[in-house]
Amino acid sequence: MKCPFCGHLGDKVVDSRESKEGDVIRRRRECLACGRRFTSYERIDEIPYMVVKKDGRREVFDRNKVLNGLLKACEKRPVSTNQLEQIVDEIEKIVQESPERELPSSEIGRIILEKLKELDKVAYVRFASVYLEFEDISDFIKISRQK
Repeated sequence: MKCPFCGHLGDKVVDSRESKEGDVIRRRRECLACGRRFTSYERIDEIPYMVVKKDGRREVFDRNKVLNGLLKACEKRPVSTNQLEQIVDEIEKIVQESPERELPSSEIGRIILEKLKELDKVAYVRFASVYLEFEDISDFIKISRQK
């Protein structure tokens, strides 16, 4: 930590206290060069994970939005909520591990399609029809013939 008085980089922590809410740690420091004391605050970096939409807009990743899309695709299908939660967990992990803290929605959609193809063909076609913006019946025929 750089001393605000002399600019020296060496210091020692004299006292540490957690805030009442538990979201900040207050540290009392003493500069090793000039001996003056100063306070620093430590808090968790809460930069949200972002999804880049097709039109370039950025939106905060929302696991409930992904789960709702899966629930609609799997409506009246023999797919458990646990299976869908597992897919959402995998997607959330991929988003969180993205080095840029953001992922294109096309990548998320591609992953969902892969998972649904293994899980339930009808749910796969339903999701694909919305995600891939099917125009007519020929689009349904093409996707249903893909292996």
